[in-house]
Amino acid sequence: MAGTEEQFEIKFRLTDGSDIGPKSFAAATSIATLKESILAQWPKDKENGPRTVKDMKLISAGKILDNNRTVGECQSPLCDAPDTVTTMHVVVQPPTTEKEKKAASETKQNKCLCVIL
Repeated sequence: MAGTEEQFEIKFRLTDGSDIGPKSFAAATSIATLKESILAQWPKDKENGPRTVKDMKLISAGKILDNNRTVGECQSPLCDAPDTVTTMHVVVQPPTTEKEKKAASETKQNKCLCVIL
């Protein structure tokens, strides 16, 4: 790999079974950048799409990928074969309503803790 950076072919599987990609990404590409790419390519006709990158989680090989990691760090050894396309699953968190936020904050305030020494 003298002078050339390793490239990964990645497609993103949405919850309805449709795909975005495949597209080629450098090994140094961050997971946050992948999410920005997904957000830009998200089909406009799909309901409940993500509004920001924080609304998405990427899963690869059964692991939720951290935004600060790179594609090269997250690849499984099974993806080392040449000319393979890696599939990452995209999970979109549903937007929370003001009512849900208020209920969550109220339950946190009513907690009781006991410590036995």
